[in-house]
Amino acid sequence: MIYDLISIGAHPDDVEVGSGGVLIKAAAAGYKTGIIYLTAGERGTGGDAGIRAEEAAAAAAAMGADLLKTYDWGDTELADTYEHRLAVAADLRLWRPRIVLCPAPWIGHGRRQSHADHVACGQIVVNAANLATLKKAEVPGEPFRPARLYHYFLPPGRWPDFVIDITPYFPAWLEALKCHRSQFLNPEKGKDYIWALESIARYFGQMAGVRYGQGFAADQTLLIDDIFDLSRLDRF
Repeated sequence: MIYDLISIGAHPDDVEVGSGGVLIKAAAAGYKTGIIYLTAGERGTGGDAGIRAEEAAAAAAAMGADLLKTYDWGDTELADTYEHRLAVAADLRLWRPRIVLCPAPWIGHGRRQSHADHVACGQIVVNAANLATLKKAEVPGEPFRPARLYHYFLPPGRWPDFVIDITPYFPAWLEALKCHRSQFLNPEKGKDYIWALESIARYFGQMAGVRYGQGFAADQTLLIDDIFDLSRLDRF
């Protein structure tokens, strides 16, 4: 089964936070979308592996994604290994997504630098995407190269290369986030995560002149065929 877009995250809820609005928008436009998680998120402050799996399934359904795969590669222990690259490369060859989304593979600076699992996830995906193209790689399936690979969870100081308007889908995005009750609606945490994530969406949206947006970095220079395409805000 061929997919238009697959978003990959380190923990259940990463995809929702970094790209959930985009998945909802893509599904509404008729694109086929999927989700892959590299850990079960078992060491999160709230919930356990079982609870987080149930929440991830509910959120995937809310976002219109019909593929949800979760690896058990160790929450807080995720590493860019050859074995992990092979597994993700096999997934890319199997589902052949046109676009792949994943966390930024660059470490931020200062006290708020990127989560190590997020960085490792980005590194695994970038390297797996390259491995998937090699004819002699020990990967099942035919060689495959995604048309584009974009990054969410940009580290501090990194300006997005582009922002996608999710304004019409903002309420649906909030509902997908709320599926992760153990993470974002947990009174024991003492933090309003939904408000914080809404603020980030407002920030990215303000940068691009819309109400709510999600920002991404590109892994290569974007080629624009028609300069007037850049003036169209109604295009996915």
